[in-house]
Amino acid sequence: MRGFRSALCRAAARTRAELQGARGRRLSHSAAAPARPSFGIAFDIDGVILRGRSPIGGSPQAIRRLYADDGTLKIPFLFLTNGGGVPEYKRALELSELLGVNISPSQVVHGHSPYRELLKRFEDDPIVAVGKGEPAAVMAEYGFRKVLSIDDYASYFREIDPLAPFKKWNVGQSNCQNVMSEKMHPPYDVHSERVKGVFVVSDPVDWGRDLQVLCDILSTGGLPGNGKGDQPPLYFAADDLEYQAAFPSERLGMGAFRIALESIFNQVNDLPLKYTSYGKPNPFVFKNAANILEKIVMGIYPNSQSTKEVKDHQLSTIYMIGDNPKVDICGVLKAGPPWSSILTRTGVFRGTDNDPKFPADLVVDTVDDAVSCILEKECIR
Repeated sequence: MRGFRSALCRAAARTRAELQGARGRRLSHSAAAPARPSFGIAFDIDGVILRGRSPIGGSPQAIRRLYADDGTLKIPFLFLTNGGGVPEYKRALELSELLGVNISPSQVVHGHSPYRELLKRFEDDPIVAVGKGEPAAVMAEYGFRKVLSIDDYASYFREIDPLAPFKKWNVGQSNCQNVMSEKMHPPYDVHSERVKGVFVVSDPVDWGRDLQVLCDILSTGGLPGNGKGDQPPLYFAADDLEYQAAFPSERLGMGAFRIALESIFNQVNDLPLKYTSYGKPNPFVFKNAANILEKIVMGIYPNSQSTKEVKDHQLSTIYMIGDNPKVDICGVLKAGPPWSSILTRTGVFRGTDNDPKFPADLVVDTVDDAVSCILEKECIR
């Protein structure tokens, strides 16, 4: 915290000098292009911006402070969350409605957003998408041509889930016409074409069925009901053990499901489960977010000049505002500069002092407090 405050003092002194120089420049009739911001902000969503669908911690007013009076974006920021399950444009619309500002899809980075980078490898291969929401629609939005949700995939195999007759619920479908069309014209023949990749897009809903079906796919080389085969690639959008939802205490996340699947798979197979996890705290996610923020800056100030301390068109500081030390703060520590961490007390973390294992650069009560500290340090009114 002392380092953060020292930086605040240095920034204030530097900016006073810049303002004095700016007053002199205002006398000229030919105004220079606006200064390019030297910092950006990444917000976690669950436990920082929202709890369930309800804004928390003064998040609407905090976010609105990053916009100009005319509603245009003034300070570059994005939402960096391990959540997902819907295409980024849908999440942007939801956040815009809840926060009262215009959020662009480019400002939403889900845990599954890096799956785009795997398109060349799997574009025309049969794949299965797992999780709540619209996992198949997410993958189709990224350009994958042969994708089925695990709901639809399992429905083609009679009695693959022996407990199905005892379940009293139906998995909700967002678009019945699309589902019927997919049933009549599936993107691939599940009984002859092997699944080449499994993508866990969001938190699974029916753990019992999904664990069974995934063990079938992964143990048989992608063709359930057949003999043992080489395991297809398996990807997880995140590895959170817990996260803050609407319930007062934390809920089990995708990391818990991964542990369950890995434990069971390793018990029934000779070789251990192989998988790749994305999401925070993976340093790749923070590097990707930094690149996206840089593009956002160029979109806001296409003709501006960088400040002297921003070298090679890179942001000098990126603030990560999160509620989970094991995920948000650990990720910043792994990523290193230019990332700086701010921990709120509105989600997973509720401590009085800093987290002992993954200490943040600053601990505040709410996201509104965090934005206030950032704008004060950066001398932004």
